[in-house]
Amino acid sequence: MKKKQQRRSDCPINFSLETFGDMWSLLIVRDIVYFGKKTYGEFLESDEHIATNILADRLVHLEERGILAKKPHEKDKRKEVYSLTDRGLDLIPILLDMATWGAKYDPQTGAPEVWITMVNADRDNIIRQVRETVQNGGSIFVGNDSLISKLLAA
Repeated sequence: MKKKQQRRSDCPINFSLETFGDMWSLLIVRDIVYFGKKTYGEFLESDEHIATNILADRLVHLEERGILAKKPHEKDKRKEVYSLTDRGLDLIPILLDMATWGAKYDPQTGAPEVWITMVNADRDNIIRQVRETVQNGGSIFVGNDSLISKLLAA
């Protein structure tokens, strides 16, 4: 029987932190949005080297909180494919803002300057395009139909 988690307060910032404020949850969401990762194995390959037990826990937590949905892999029924729900897609502006802030203050940022410039120049339009791309199974940086390739070709 699953134990119901006790809330510390009714503050909306506290609610947000209890939902996705640990070190790993937003990185999992980032991997879906920016890099098109969808499976447990793909998440394990991320640069941050999340431990297997923590990844499993975070995936369950995000699914329970309505951020992620999972379904069986079409070709390999032993695997599950994770995607963002509408609630998860609503985190896109937060991810973009965090990336912009990090790129501004981290002297060793890996963020492509062209991407940060695009986000800063037309944030609302970029958010809309990222959301549509991810809803359709794509990502910002990875894949033939990546958002960045479309934007740079325009």
